[in-house]
Amino acid sequence: MKDTAYIRKAHACAADPRKAAQEFHSMVAQPGMALVIFYCSSDYDLDALAGEMKRLFGDVPVVGCTTAGEIGPAGLRDHSLAGASFPASHFRVAAGQVEQLQQFKVEAGQDFAQALLHKLLAEGPPGDADHSFALLLIDGLSLREEPVTRAFQTALGRLPLLGGSAGDGMKFDRTQVYWDGRFGADCAVLVLVASRMPFRIFKTQHVVATDDRLVVTEADAASRTVKEINGLPASQEYARMLGIDASDLDPSRFAAWPVVLTIGGTTYVRSIQKANADGSLTFFCAIENGLVLRVARGVDLLQNLEQAFAGIRAEIGPPQLVLGYDCILRKLEIAQSSAKDRIGELLQQNNTVGFHTYGEPFRGVHVNQTLVGIAFGTNGEGASHA
Repeated sequence: MKDTAYIRKAHACAADPRKAAQEFHSMVAQPGMALVIFYCSSDYDLDALAGEMKRLFGDVPVVGCTTAGEIGPAGLRDHSLAGASFPASHFRVAAGQVEQLQQFKVEAGQDFAQALLHKLLAEGPPGDADHSFALLLIDGLSLREEPVTRAFQTALGRLPLLGGSAGDGMKFDRTQVYWDGRFGADCAVLVLVASRMPFRIFKTQHVVATDDRLVVTEADAASRTVKEINGLPASQEYARMLGIDASDLDPSRFAAWPVVLTIGGTTYVRSIQKANADGSLTFFCAIENGLVLRVARGVDLLQNLEQAFAGIRAEIGPPQLVLGYDCILRKLEIAQSSAKDRIGELLQQNNTVGFHTYGEPFRGVHVNQTLVGIAFGTNGEGASHA
């Protein structure tokens, strides 16, 4: 058997949740599954979907979450269910859920992650950081991604963590994560995976900083709200930098002109979610007083994506699967792009399965407007390339 048969992927587009689960199961079910992961539209009857997934997969570990759009063999879709199954012959898994994120304590989170790591290591090799990774699916409206991501990555050490914040389209109402047969809010699922397959962790973004500085002079980090920039109402000053009126601010402007923060020479996008009636701006991640941001502009998203996949193929060969977590603002930009079809084809050609997120945890940092992922190779066994 070739490596390309090991991981099975699927994309179910049935409108009925039970039929979607059945269609998905028929395509990914295989003997000895170590893990099943899926991403689904929040428009489904989630109780019905959860019940059917539990009935179909039984005791197999299954994790999932709601999305702002699904990515899979059927392309870039909404109102669908995409995912994959991983065989125990090549993967070992330790997974668990953290609930009540509003009361999340860093020390307890670190203890939780370390306990999972010890469980993974106890089951035998490979379990070292070069052959293992962590996936995090988290409530995208919990506002707790930063402390959770930092705590887990600290506990895991060199073992790399990545994943996505659950979404619910453009509603920003209720995002949910699936674990142990049910969906829930205010929670996160952490999955540690040891793999005999070669894999590569990656992050790519298509923005470059301009010289326009935005100094955060008043912010509420807990609610991710910036009230003042450069001493002026935040939305007014941001709009002035763009050369438009504040009344014209909308998601397409935020996607085209994000702001970035530079830490240790690395640029991190800090995406804006919405402009508020009081002149403030709500972000997808925490923003603190005194931060110096810069307005950024987008470069060619398609070219950037082609380069990212070329780099992956150069290291591990054609990927048999890419688990991809792509920011909702990138989705909005793709939807308006003349290259939309080509971008969808490129994701399909590289066997990408994932979803559009409300944020992307990556190596201890909660980032925005990026595509982060893990690509699994086809050329035999090997260590990771991070």
